[in-house]
Amino acid sequence: MSPSADASEPLPTSSIDPDDGAIAKLFAVLLAGEYAAFYRLVAESSMAPDEDAGIAIARMATSEFAHYEMLAEQVTRRGLDPVESVVRYRKVFDQYHDATTPKTWLEALVKAYVADGLAADFYNELSQMLPASVREVVASVMAETGNSQFARDHVNAAIAADPDLRSPLTLWGRRLLGEAVTHTQWVLAAEDDVMDLLFAGASSLHGVADFFETVSARHAQRMADLGLG
Repeated sequence: MSPSADASEPLPTSSIDPDDGAIAKLFAVLLAGEYAAFYRLVAESSMAPDEDAGIAIARMATSEFAHYEMLAEQVTRRGLDPVESVVRYRKVFDQYHDATTPKTWLEALVKAYVADGLAADFYNELSQMLPASVREVVASVMAETGNSQFARDHVNAAIAADPDLRSPLTLWGRRLLGEAVTHTQWVLAAEDDVMDLLFAGASSLHGVADFFETVSARHAQRMADLGLG
């Protein structure tokens, strides 16, 4: 997963009420995302070529469900029903996964690594705009698991063995980013109060643009880590 902001830099002070109803909706959205990610990892693990690979992906799926449980607790505390939250928001995440269904095991590994990192980046960027107590929850949900290291190592080894794989996997990684950005925008556009919560401090669309530019820059570094780009 991506590193969080430089610990030497003070985090901005937020004037947002930690009990703001929009925060409950934000947690509900993130909850649905973790739920969808868990089931897609389980489904895509069927492509694993051996038990070692299958166990590694199962560990990633287990981490996603642990994140789901943390968010479910927060959603419940804030008066929302976790199941209803999943039903309300899952469709857009399923659309993302339907648009990025891998055809090969290497595509599945790139997706696992990239999606894991993109989620961390989105969460990290969002948390900078939220109250300290909410940031702590997001930090707990996106704590480093180390499980995606398996995917990175195997993709690097495959490219080293067959350099012709680099180009198609690079295009695949770019597609993953594009679809992630598009579907995130759909989620935010569907909930005006969540959009206002996250970007109220921006006097124009620059705040939104900067957000996605930062995520894109981190994605580029992650692709380089995979030996792609």
